[in-house]
Amino acid sequence: MRFDILTCLPALLESPFSHSIVKRAQDKGLAEIHVHDLRDYAINKHGQLDDYVFGGGAGMVLRVEPIAAWMDELQAQRPYDAIIYLTPDGETLRQPLCNRLSLLRNVILLCGHYKGVDQRIRDHYVTHEISVGDYVLSGGELGATILVDTVVRLLPGVLGNEESALSDSFQDDLLAPPVYTRPAEWRGREVPEILLSGNTPKIEEWRHEQALARTQARRPDLLP
Repeated sequence: MRFDILTCLPALLESPFSHSIVKRAQDKGLAEIHVHDLRDYAINKHGQLDDYVFGGGAGMVLRVEPIAAWMDELQAQRPYDAIIYLTPDGETLRQPLCNRLSLLRNVILLCGHYKGVDQRIRDHYVTHEISVGDYVLSGGELGATILVDTVVRLLPGVLGNEESALSDSFQDDLLAPPVYTRPAEWRGREVPEILLSGNTPKIEEWRHEQALARTQARRPDLLP
């Protein structure tokens, strides 16, 4: 799967994609992540990308020309299954959406900044608008890293055990149950006996009960 990310702050994206699961996915050739600097098509020698808001008001808006230049260049090279704009007023990123995105092949991610991008870019190029939560970030870069991480870990061959992703929170509309590892006893606190029994059906039953109870207590909105 290939991600092309358009941003005015490419340095913000260097570290998140250089470590852990996302890096291993790239090393295996399972994911490609290409970060493109909008300032390569700045409108003047000063690197300007933004301008004031028509109609007045605080803040600046990313202009159409640098974004359109990159969009046209990338789309001339290959077809894209989705052009995603990271924005607070987009569809909330949830696990079912991540699952669907993981089936795509080529994706462009557009990171907004300042007050966002000129609406004409959204109307002409963007196919999906996605929000990572009901809050406002300084730009779309952190949202893009979240989206890429959630999707890449779902790609076949990325995780050592592919069943791991299927047992994550939200995959079955439940939060994940408690998990334990060694030692079996720590400061008087013991691992639930059922987990040490070796009885797989009973363990799975316990886990489902715990997941249900945790979801009911913490996120009852997920339950029908």
